[in-house]
Amino acid sequence: MRFSSIEPSERPAVLWAILYFFSILCGYYTLRPLRDEMGIVGGVKNLPWAFTGTFVVMLLAVPFYSAVVARFPRRRIIPIVYRFCAANLLVFLVADRIGVPEVWVARAFFVWVSVFNLFVVSIFWSFMVDTFRSDQSKRLFGAIAAGGSLGALVGPFLAIVLVRPFGRTGLFVVSALLLEAAVFCVKRLIAWAEMHSAGAIGTAPDRPVGGGVLAGFRLTLNSPYLLSIAGMMLALTVTSTVLYADQAAIVGASIADSAARTALFAKIDFWVNLVSLAAQSVVTAWLLGAIGVGGALAILPIVTAGGFAALAGLPGLATLVAFQVVRRGLQYGVERPSREVLFTVVDAEEKYKAKSFIDTVVFRGGDAASLWAYDQVGKLAPSRVAITAGTGIVCAAWLILAYYSARRQARGTEEPAGRL
Repeated sequence: MRFSSIEPSERPAVLWAILYFFSILCGYYTLRPLRDEMGIVGGVKNLPWAFTGTFVVMLLAVPFYSAVVARFPRRRIIPIVYRFCAANLLVFLVADRIGVPEVWVARAFFVWVSVFNLFVVSIFWSFMVDTFRSDQSKRLFGAIAAGGSLGALVGPFLAIVLVRPFGRTGLFVVSALLLEAAVFCVKRLIAWAEMHSAGAIGTAPDRPVGGGVLAGFRLTLNSPYLLSIAGMMLALTVTSTVLYADQAAIVGASIADSAARTALFAKIDFWVNLVSLAAQSVVTAWLLGAIGVGGALAILPIVTAGGFAALAGLPGLATLVAFQVVRRGLQYGVERPSREVLFTVVDAEEKYKAKSFIDTVVFRGGDAASLWAYDQVGKLAPSRVAITAGTGIVCAAWLILAYYSARRQARGTEEPAGRL
């Protein structure tokens, strides 16, 4: 991690941002192994319905979130949303205690975590691109993302340590406390931004974003730049969901014991986040400076196409685990910080509403559609050849969109907001 690239005045903000991202991803990754296990408990064959349910919930949640953004100042948005999520965790705790049938708790929890993780991370990055300028983002986002990877490393460890003595209750309580820690970090970042007049938060911390509740959809549809980012998100989620379905099928067939499956998922998460931390600490900032945003964004589709080809040639648990670790490690370590740089050249409403729409509705819509398609492709012969060919086409389109988006972003740093 190149600390020399962080100016002295920026260091307090970077440290608070690192702690903020650590808190939300530690909370999520404390819950993630349980979510993956709940997906199997709810029925592998029911996964398309689970992802469809997630998409429907997202369609309802995004307009509500847009209404909150339009009504409340940005300094209050994050505490409202995060404390609402913490209250939801307490509801699951009560449901677990009073003996609600496990299969229904499993399905509801799977959907909730699938919505929760996208919202908390999307809000985090909206806040980051609203706080730091474009030139700062290329220097700082790798280091900030490393804080999330540290949290994602600690989260699975906490899950392993807490689940035996305290059961699910321990996971719910710790995750809720970490959300409150994130709120505290947000307050410190706002204070720093006000002092340094950095970004949109610093200049207008008490101004609501405004606009309608469906503005995210409208803004995305009317902007070729945002549509290209949405297309990249769709390519990412389609390939991620196909790989997730492969994982559920292969792990379910290979390991019969529920606790052993949960432990495997936690180990995968640990190694994924170790890879992503290494990338963020050493590689990401250098890549963005050396080969630019477009080059950094091109890495993941190339790796994804190669991984699906490897899984077709050598199917099995070992290939799956290696593919998941490398791909997800690069996704969080390189692709995500690089993609967030694209949003530094758009206006506040696009940062909070269009970005949220892309990160949530487009993401989960791609989940639902690709799982239903995966289910149908599975009936073909040979299905693996069809899956590999389909994901290869998606990755090719992904590469084209990455190049286009990076070119528009570079132009956007030289033009007023709103002209992209």
